[in-house]
Parts: sequence; C-alpha cells; structure tokens
Amino acid sequence: MARALGRPLGKCRFYSLTPSSSFCTEGDGFQSSRVKIFDRDLKRKQRDRAAWLMKGKDEFVDSVAENLLDRLHDCRKTFPTSLCLGGSLEAVRRLLHGRGGIEKLIMMDMSFDMIKALKDTDDKYSNENLETFYVVGDEEFLPMKANSVDLIVSCLGLHWTNDLLGAMIQSRLALKPDGLFLASILGGETLKELRIACTIAQMEREGGISPRLSPLAQVRDAGNLLTRAGFTLPGVDVDGYTVKYDSALELIEHLRSMGETNALLQRNHILKRDTALATAAVYQSMFGHEDGTVPATFQVMYMTGWKEHPSQQKAKRRGSATASFQDIQRQFGNNSS
Repeated sequence: MARALGRPLGKCRFYSLTPSSSFCTEGDGFQSSRVKIFDRDLKRKQRDRAAWLMKGKDEFVDSVAENLLDRLHDCRKTFPTSLCLGGSLEAVRRLLHGRGGIEKLIMMDMSFDMIKALKDTDDKYSNENLETFYVVGDEEFLPMKANSVDLIVSCLGLHWTNDLLGAMIQSRLALKPDGLFLASILGGETLKELRIACTIAQMEREGGISPRLSPLAQVRDAGNLLTRAGFTLPGVDVDGYTVKYDSALELIEHLRSMGETNALLQRNHILKRDTALATAAVYQSMFGHEDGTVPATFQVMYMTGWKEHPSQQKAKRRGSATASFQDIQRQFGNNSS
C-alpha cells in the first residue's frame, strides 16, 4: 500500500490505491518473481537506519547521481512529471538543478523514515517552479497508474529488487509514450576486495564460507534486461569508481549509511567477532596502500531506455538495403587508390 506524506489528499489522489484503479502491477507483461533472493522487510529496516545515518553530501553517491542526471542534457524534450525511485533520493533532489524541465517531482521510497527525512529537509531545496510529492511505496509493486509519468529516475536502488525485470516492466508501463527511463545500479565487480577478504577470513576461521555480500548483475545482463522489459533505444554504459577508506570498518559504516548492507534471505545471521577482525586484517594486508588506506571498487551500470512512440527512430526492415558492403568497399578502395 502506498502512502502520501505531508500533502493534502486531493493532491495525492494520483497515488491512492483503490480496487478499481488500473496500476502497473496489473498490466500486460508483468509477472511477479517466484524466486526471492532479498529480504525486502530487512532492506526497508536498513533504509530506515540509513535515513538517520545520512550525513549530507557523499562524494561517491553525488558523482553517480550527477552522471545519471547529466543524461538529461542530451534530451531536447522536457519531462514535466517525473518519478524518482528509492536509492539515492537526496542526492538526486539536491543535484537536479532544473534539468529535464521537471515541474512535478514524485519521490518514492519503501522506507517511511527515509521519506520523512527528505520531507523534513524540503525547505532547503524549495523551488517555486517545482512541486514535490513524497510517497511511501515499493519498487516491486509500483503504485503508479499506467501512462502517468514522463520520466523515471532510479539512482542506486533497483539492484535490491527480487524481480529486476518485473520492476523495469512496471516502470515502462508507468511511463507515457516517449517517456524516459534512467537508472544506475551496482554491477558485479562492486566490492570485489571485500568479497575476497571475507572468503579468505571465513575459510581460515570457520572452515567454510557463507554469503556475506549480495549477488549483482553483470554488464552483459543490463542490455538484455532493457530489451526484455520492452524499452526502445536501449543504452548501457559502465563506470568504475575506487573509493579510499581509512580502514575496512569505515567502509562498512559507509555501506550502512547508504543502506547497502547484506539483505540476502539465505544469509548467516551471526558474524563472529574474530571473523570480522580477520576480514579487516586480510583486507588491509592484501589491498592496503602505503599510507594505510584501503580501496573499495564500485562498478556502476547506467541504463537508458524509452517507451515506444511513433516518432522514434526504428531499424529498417531486413533486406531493404540499397547498397551492399562489397559496393561500399569497392568505392572506398577506388578512392584510396
């Protein structure tokens, strides 16, 4: 159930769930995943904690949000009604700076505390040309009517959904024709140093390993997901970030403040103290720099897709070419000679 926070009900009728309403979870092509990988209730609690641990600007998060929003500069059209999903909501709101011609911004998160924290700081980013709504809702069951928004932005949030494809299909259904989907998710190379250190420490101290870090999508999967979700003109690019920390423990605190700690259903609920200390020691010895800091790798995949519209470019029909590659090769070969 979605809840609107701090606005008159008349303005939030757009997001009130009723049995007779047609929402994206009911549209063609959406099918709930039967495989549950993540504990969404635990992830909501982690997001609640992150709301209290947020310390304003975060250089890594800001860089990802800036790179994602920068794609709006490449679009000639405007997006009057936009939806921002989970993840780094605060950074997106702070760095928007009027890009995309957005007039109505809907900020949605599964955590009530996160939405409340954003609502409480609304005055800092007040803009007379931008109307902001705050909604508590889940990306896995998007509480939006079909064909209702022009733009959907998700910055570092969708990789925690059990059914990423289903969430993307719902996003496409919520978009108006020629609407834009922008998302950034963490890729499989993220925290590779921590994965190695955890594995070695567990083997030494416990004689076996248990999943401590969540599985993440690979680069090759991103393009397939956009196509299978029904987006046109799909685009995927990847950035690698290396963040330095004073210790492995500081890295863990940063992950907690971002709400990015382990939320696997099949996780070991107990982390022994000696295993944790061994992980930090292995991390330092294998990857530590001369100045005592340790690096952490974050691989970020940026995905861009459009909802189909007749005005968009389309590939020519197979067999409709008027020149062959041999003709082109002969022409260029003659010119070069």
